[in-house]
Amino acid sequence: MCATNNFTIPNLDQLTAFRHDLHRHPELKYEECRTADKIAAYLSALGIPMVRGLGTTGIVASIHGDDRSEDNPGPSVGIRADMDALPLQETNQFDHASKYDGRMHACGHDGHTAMLLGAAELLAAKRDFDGTVHLIFQPAEEGGAGARVMMEEGLFDRFPCQAVFALHNWPALPQGQMGVRVGPIMAAAQQFQIIVRGKGGHAALPHTAIDPIPAACFIVAQLQTLVSRGTDPLDAAVLTVGKIDSGTSPNIIPDEARIHGTCRTLTRESQQFLVEGIHRISRHVAEAHFATAEVVMKPGGYPNTTNHKKEALFMGEVMREMVGEDHAHTDVLPAMTAEDFGFMLQQIPGAYGWIGNGAGGKAGVGLHNPGYDFNDDNLDLGARFWDRLARRWFGTQVRR
Repeated sequence: MCATNNFTIPNLDQLTAFRHDLHRHPELKYEECRTADKIAAYLSALGIPMVRGLGTTGIVASIHGDDRSEDNPGPSVGIRADMDALPLQETNQFDHASKYDGRMHACGHDGHTAMLLGAAELLAAKRDFDGTVHLIFQPAEEGGAGARVMMEEGLFDRFPCQAVFALHNWPALPQGQMGVRVGPIMAAAQQFQIIVRGKGGHAALPHTAIDPIPAACFIVAQLQTLVSRGTDPLDAAVLTVGKIDSGTSPNIIPDEARIHGTCRTLTRESQQFLVEGIHRISRHVAEAHFATAEVVMKPGGYPNTTNHKKEALFMGEVMREMVGEDHAHTDVLPAMTAEDFGFMLQQIPGAYGWIGNGAGGKAGVGLHNPGYDFNDDNLDLGARFWDRLARRWFGTQVRR
């Protein structure tokens, strides 16, 4: 097994400034043009070749070991960072707060990008490994399925990987701790809309109309039983109705009502059960009210992010090496949030883990909160973790 590096990034101040610059200039899904330009410039200064444009704004940079090349890459490992921000108004008042109204890095993707660039610096400085590291800078994780789009455009055909890994900063863990698990670590997410159609009329003459609003209310109430009475309590599932649209005036019975929601599950079987149940309940409850219901499952849902056993155990080993036995949690509870890295794990063995973002002024503020910020103490730890993971991974491969 080759030796591992464990030294601090020589240009940590520069990397921190880079992260702050990204935070000041957040860009939404598939609009990460400035972000991609900045990443490309950073990689170019390190002499690392790259391919741009996969998934519109995505970048893949390849670092070859001393005895490897593009024509002879050897075993290859992929490390992915997401780049996009959220449509959210930032409330932070620090110097690197977003300069744009309605846009901010509230999920720490600016930090993910900077950590991977720090790893690029370490890996490029000492190439005593037998293989190739593909650094994947991915757009549009926040609802745009950028991982899937990059794959559809040939990501793993052009840059074959025997394994792929990713990290997400996690506010529930203190900074300096890390976590991973075998199996599902994040849920599948599927959006749905139920259109309940009745017959409009005067509010004073309900018997001449078919009111879709009571039908919609009963449908919402009955949907809750899918989880509370239909799923195994040990198999987590969440069904949420977040929006209902109907009507134009208090004295008019509308023609239709629209129910908008999401369902999140950790297994494909539970996802199928919820989808079938949404159709069944909506149809029959609407019929009981002399109305009709159409269920539309929105395209673009994310699959479960399910870690492969070998790669998750390996990732856990590297975490223990980096932060110690007491601070490396290798059986964390899964989260019901969704992540499009799940698409990559459907095609390539790999694992997805967490790097603690709490404490140090960050505790108590969650992801997607207008006061969120990535913890800069993770830039050095995250970069060194990726450097060590790649080198250790090559040490597990049989030389070809």
